[in-house]
Amino acid sequence: MFAVATVLTAVTLSLLITRVASTALTITGIPRHVARFQARSAFSGVGFTTTEAEQVVHHPVRRRIIMLLMMLGNAGIITIAGSLIISFARSRSATSVSLRLGLLLAGMVAILWLANSKRFDRYLSAVISRLLRKWTDLEVRDYAGLLLLSGEYGISELQVHEGDWLAGKTLAELSLRREGVVVLGIYRPGHGYIGVPKGPTPVLPNDLLIVYGRSSLLSDLDQRSAGSEGDVQHERAVARQADMAQEKPQS
Repeated sequence: MFAVATVLTAVTLSLLITRVASTALTITGIPRHVARFQARSAFSGVGFTTTEAEQVVHHPVRRRIIMLLMMLGNAGIITIAGSLIISFARSRSATSVSLRLGLLLAGMVAILWLANSKRFDRYLSAVISRLLRKWTDLEVRDYAGLLLLSGEYGISELQVHEGDWLAGKTLAELSLRREGVVVLGIYRPGHGYIGVPKGPTPVLPNDLLIVYGRSSLLSDLDQRSAGSEGDVQHERAVARQADMAQEKPQS
């Protein structure tokens, strides 16, 4: 009977491990249903190739969680298989085999019922989340994924020089948002960092702008010269952004 108890304990620990891992993945910003699927896939060694899986492997914290799951999953499967072989190999009669099989099935049904209980799930998830936040540092959101940086959008640094189209104007005068560019912050020598700058904030030579937008547009903006030519490029970028905004709902 010891081997049957070992199997049930291993199964219970396996479910608990995947629940802890899925909660940890959720803390890093993955939706709950995706986190559970990826945790169970990694623990079982299935390894589905999906877009969600790419979100995991490209994030350092999530990648460590998945690697640990893979190692524990291999050990758990071996333990369960070995215990089952030992348990039934030692049985000398059909009655003993039936008894052990019945206990095993009853235990598995009880474990699965508990695992699928919504009330128990809410309680267990809340406890695990509270413990993880207290004893670990998992509050690492995937901002690249949230901002769609894997596509045509990105965050870039623009160094402002004397004679640049950006230099000597306020953000309101530049109207970068009309081009689809958002200024997230400004590093200004001697003044530090200006976070979420407003319209009246001037852009000065030697400023370092942290901007978000289409990568191609940010590259053009970085090379844009002052004067009428720069103003024309700005109006063209505004027109392209307006066209894109109109096309989006139709796609």
